[in-house]
Amino acid sequence: MSVKTKPGSMNVTLGSKLNIIRSKRVVTDNTISAADIIITDGKISNILPYGKVQSSASQLLDVGELVVMAGIIDPHVHVNEPGRTAWEGYRTATLSAAAGGITTIVDMPLNSLPPTTTVNNFHTKLQAARGQCYVNVAFWGGLIPENQVELIPMFHAGVAGFKCFLINSGVPEFPHVSLMDLHSAMCELQETNSVLLFHAELEDTRSTPATGDPRQYESFLTSRPDHMEVAAVEMVADLCLQYKVRCHIVHLSSAQSLPIIRKAKKAGAPITVETTHHYLTLSAENIPPGATYYKCCPPVRGHSNKEALWNALLQGTIDMVVSDHSPCTPDLKHLQDGDFLNAWGGISSLQLGLSLFWTSARIRGFSLSDVSRLLSSNPAKLCNLEDRKGAIKIGYDADLVIWDPDSEFQVQEKNIYHKNKLTPYLGFLLWGHVVATVIQGNLVYYKGKHVPKPTGELILIHTVDPSDPSAPYY
Repeated sequence: MSVKTKPGSMNVTLGSKLNIIRSKRVVTDNTISAADIIITDGKISNILPYGKVQSSASQLLDVGELVVMAGIIDPHVHVNEPGRTAWEGYRTATLSAAAGGITTIVDMPLNSLPPTTTVNNFHTKLQAARGQCYVNVAFWGGLIPENQVELIPMFHAGVAGFKCFLINSGVPEFPHVSLMDLHSAMCELQETNSVLLFHAELEDTRSTPATGDPRQYESFLTSRPDHMEVAAVEMVADLCLQYKVRCHIVHLSSAQSLPIIRKAKKAGAPITVETTHHYLTLSAENIPPGATYYKCCPPVRGHSNKEALWNALLQGTIDMVVSDHSPCTPDLKHLQDGDFLNAWGGISSLQLGLSLFWTSARIRGFSLSDVSRLLSSNPAKLCNLEDRKGAIKIGYDADLVIWDPDSEFQVQEKNIYHKNKLTPYLGFLLWGHVVATVIQGNLVYYKGKHVPKPTGELILIHTVDPSDPSAPYY
């Protein structure tokens, strides 16, 4: 395929290595400027004033007024391969990511079989992913009861950190941990720069079985009240301060937890927080009866809660926004009876993240630099990739998204690359159309077309030789 973006620019073949990307809107740190990005061997070797390089240079991609930004890093994706590949797989997940301007995903350790809870299981997952990925893929390990002895070996094998649940995960092979498990794990990880990720809900011992019409969203919402999340966040904050191990709250849904997080950060806790596109886009009041494709855990809450999350993003209390892409086969959503209480909890949105975020952020005072920080550079820091990804800087990988923040499009099933197309966003009008995705200088996606052969990197974060007695933990 040939790409011609501006009169006078060269034709660029999909899949070819680019030497120069030219734009009048390049996002670097807190600046948007006209610039030429020079790429050598897949890395950014220079950033020069716009038009400085002669237009006859080989493999020049001139995108005019389109925005060029560091590729999005989505650190919360459930790929589910191997084992539950009917739900999603590396090929379809990374096709979706590329179409959404995402250059790196980090795969969650559960919902695949086996889960990533041992070094051997991690190697099984790597084997499943090899040769299938259109974007870069890194991996989280899992913390479950009694696998603490596996944490350091998995860390050395290359996982980015460890995810755990404080409540039933929904799958039997990934049980939730106890407070004692957490103390043991934090002792193991204190001498590393690894990070513990928490699904922060605690079982409500005061609750009674869910009642009410299972087709009504309110019946599900009341079964996962805010105080379950608040109690869990408080416990994590206390542990984080005690051990000074990096801790990360995944998919924060309840704004009632925000004062705890602010207090912990002020006290010096190395704690970070993410929220998701669905908590920033959807509101409980607008979920129709039986629309189980809106179900996720923790739940989508009310409109005022959503606005409080947006304010926390503006204030810096919440550090990043992710997809928590968690698809399943349609039968698990109980579409025929619309039963919210028994449907699988997970929302598919991987491909749409940039557009979902920008649609709401643009009317709330967020800048393009804010978008890059919340969707690219802060996620890179979480995953220990900040020295090579998440920003347009000399020496960094040329992982870039080229997009039009001023264009609007409708979400249609025929344009979605997720394996299972069911999503609450079908029919939504969104702002911010992804035009092209570049990975290490390679044009892998352009206007609905992907490079024929997947070339994404499988990223191993902390890899060391386990036989080397002098090998550090970091």
